[in-house]
Amino acid sequence: MAKARKDETAPLIATTLGKETSFSGTLRFKDSLRIKGKFEGEIDAMGRLIIDADAVVNARRIRATSVIVGGTVHGDIEAADRLEMLPTARVYGNVRTAKLRIADGVVFEGNCEMIRDPSSFSPFAKNEIPAVATGQ
Repeated sequence: MAKARKDETAPLIATTLGKETSFSGTLRFKDSLRIKGKFEGEIDAMGRLIIDADAVVNARRIRATSVIVGGTVHGDIEAADRLEMLPTARVYGNVRTAKLRIADGVVFEGNCEMIRDPSSFSPFAKNEIPAVATGQ
């Protein structure tokens, strides 16, 4: 029986922000993104987000289907499917997810809310307050 090569078993990453990359703004994507450098802003995505051990993310909000954190995150995280914090993770913010895995050694300062209905997750949300209909 032939052994699978390491690159065949690893999840495919569509886009990578390299170690020397510093990006500020809003990220929206549907596939997957790996952050190895620095990011500041907001992430609103349908796909998988991976934050490497040396990465630093300062985000008002991170929303993605699944999030794996190995680096430092300052900001709230919402993961519709799952959130995993690796042993090198430092998360300073509130988290909301359907499934949560926290490894030994993680620094986590914030509150956690478990999502009961992951289908209620709607990425690409606008920062607007919905209009309220009145019966007048």
